Amino acid sequence: MTRKEILERFRSLTTWSRRGERAPHKPLLVLYALGRLAQGERWLNYGDVEGDLARLLAEFGPPRKAHRPQFPFVRLVNDGVWELNKDDIDTKRDYSSGFLKEQKVAGSFTEDVIEALRNDPELVQEIAGGLLEESFPETMHEDILQAVGLDSEYVRVLDSEYVISKRLKRNPEFRRMVLKIYDYKCAVCGFDIKLGSMPVALEAVHIKWHQAGGPDIEENGIAMCTMHHKLFDRGAFTFDRSLTLLVSDSVTGTVGVDEWLLRYRGKKLITPDIPVYRPARVFLDWHFREVYRGSVSY
Repeated sequence: MTRKEILERFRSLTTWSRRGERAPHKPLLVLYALGRLAQGERWLNYGDVEGDLARLLAEFGPPRKAHRPQFPFVRLVNDGVWELNKDDIDTKRDYSSGFLKEQKVAGSFTEDVIEALRNDPELVQEIAGGLLEESFPETMHEDILQAVGLDSEYVRVLDSEYVISKRLKRNPEFRRMVLKIYDYKCAVCGFDIKLGSMPVALEAVHIKWHQAGGPDIEENGIAMCTMHHKLFDRGAFTFDRSLTLLVSDSVTGTVGVDEWLLRYRGKKLITPDIPVYRPARVFLDWHFREVYRGSVSY
């Protein structure tokens, strides 16, 4: 395969989808395998890495009662970048974890991908950066890279042919529009520090992530300080349909929990003066279902 063909295969990984549900299983597996390859490990025995893959899905995937890392481990073969050490595995079938461990199934990038990565180290940058850009908000990139063992100083989203198609679809006015309608204040805590006339550490947040098809419109945006943005993207809190703040029962800690989360639990989001710009129910429902780590239901 040419360099362009390899990038295209990673860019077009087929992922399971249903009614907007998140399915980052293949991107996380590829990122994990890139990290292990950087440490000199090509073949990954499923039984040895199952725990790592399940933890990645639990931390960075959608909230689910159970995660099934065995499915992408086999089905990634169908994308032309992955191979297994067993020829008799049906790559369109869902096997149990027990079966893969009993059969000692191992996976690896294909030989042509391995050769390309060895000859062109920048491919790691473009593959990893592109997968992050397409599957996760920027607030999660650093944490994911550290979790899979990739150097965040080395892996950057490049303005390459691989990722530019995704980035060009964003509305450059989204940040300006959202900060303006929220009067340049965090809608959770009211943070509004400026240097001169420029807001600092204040960001325009997508309620439904851009990577999940969330549009760059005011009804899908909330102004938040950097801290609340990251906590929101990780599912530490959300808002119900009445715009009341809910805090996940998974949140623990000492310093910061009260100051950044618990003091705002049960309080209303600071909303724009123009009602039509307030967060839309469809986007709030998506965040509640696909990101929030709480156990309550609407």
